[in-house]
Amino acid sequence: MKKYMVLVMGLLITGCSDSEVGDVSLGLFTLKDIKLDSMIDPVVTGVTCHVASVEADLSLSDPSDSSISCRQTGEITAAMIASIDKSKSGEVVFKKSKSIFLKSMKVRRIYDAKSQTLMYLSYSTKETSGSFKHSLSTVPLWGTSAYATAKAEQ
Repeated sequence: MKKYMVLVMGLLITGCSDSEVGDVSLGLFTLKDIKLDSMIDPVVTGVTCHVASVEADLSLSDPSDSSISCRQTGEITAAMIASIDKSKSGEVVFKKSKSIFLKSMKVRRIYDAKSQTLMYLSYSTKETSGSFKHSLSTVPLWGTSAYATAKAEQ
């Protein structure tokens, strides 16, 4: 019995997040809420992403739906762009557990060199209702020192 109590307490603690900036109830007769998280890109610190996702209290698995919006909120430098993964698959910059069954929501940064744009893709790692849930947001480098430097190098 103690093992189950520890598991439940652990799940409740991991559900609390330092990055949570909003919590909207979906009604009286549901235990589901929309949680809003704010995340600053750890490398390109001039970008802040806000992710909205449904979380179910006292559930072993949260729904896979999420939405993402990323904006330039500070300086983006050429040094920051030089230090990111520029492969076609980019790199995971955020990860949040959505289930005790290895389902997670990830945010991946992908760089589009041709349009000088950072793309942030939010997606679920488990198939739900026949599809993988995902959402996309972009941050153009236009008007930043990173854009001017990258254009000069081409």
